[in-house]
Amino acid sequence: MIEAFLWGALGASALLIGALAAYVTTPSKSFIAVVMALGAGLLIGSVAFDLIDEALKTADVGKVGLFTLLGAATFTAGNLVLDRRGGGDRKDSGGAQASGSALAIVFGSVLDGIPESFVLGLTVLQGGVSVALLIGVLLSNLPEGLSSSSGLRIAGWSIGRVSRMWLVVILVSAVSAALGYVLLDPHSGHTGALVQGFAAGALLAMITDTMLPESYDVERVRTGSLVAIGFAVSLMLSAI
Repeated sequence: MIEAFLWGALGASALLIGALAAYVTTPSKSFIAVVMALGAGLLIGSVAFDLIDEALKTADVGKVGLFTLLGAATFTAGNLVLDRRGGGDRKDSGGAQASGSALAIVFGSVLDGIPESFVLGLTVLQGGVSVALLIGVLLSNLPEGLSSSSGLRIAGWSIGRVSRMWLVVILVSAVSAALGYVLLDPHSGHTGALVQGFAAGALLAMITDTMLPESYDVERVRTGSLVAIGFAVSLMLSAI
């Protein structure tokens, strides 16, 4: 469990690295969008190879599909509540966060990090951290830290305030990875498989709600190819 906690913290640490970089440089929107799309492809591959494939070994496809929908619905509901409370522009790089709620921005950033960290804990349980998933988490968190923090800087947040926010997210992500290690035990039969399906749905919803729209806004029709490249890399890494 401690190993999972540490891997979760490592994956989320890219948020803080991106935040610090945003205060010393001005990353281009194109760079952020490309990395975000590649990370999305890697994470989608991890959903397929590390979650759904494993879940179907101990539960039938109908139940796994149902819990995948429940996981997606749960994440979407939480995201909708936070959007209405002022956290909807938490990833904006242009400073739109100034009109939102600071607490909602923090909770929204925490919500985004939970699904991927939860799944990261599972891969540690299965015998070793998934390289594809870890790279996907890093590639999703780095541009998120860059984009969100660039906007928060424009909105008037100090570097200390932003750093404290990301440290909270890193801590929650580490705890989520440890919980994934405990709760996603594949030897727990149907229960473990259904939780895997739930986590897969939440992760897919996070990818499509918070990563792909930002990438498409900049890269447009190239986004699909970038996601496919990330997915192909995930496939190759899963075979190692």
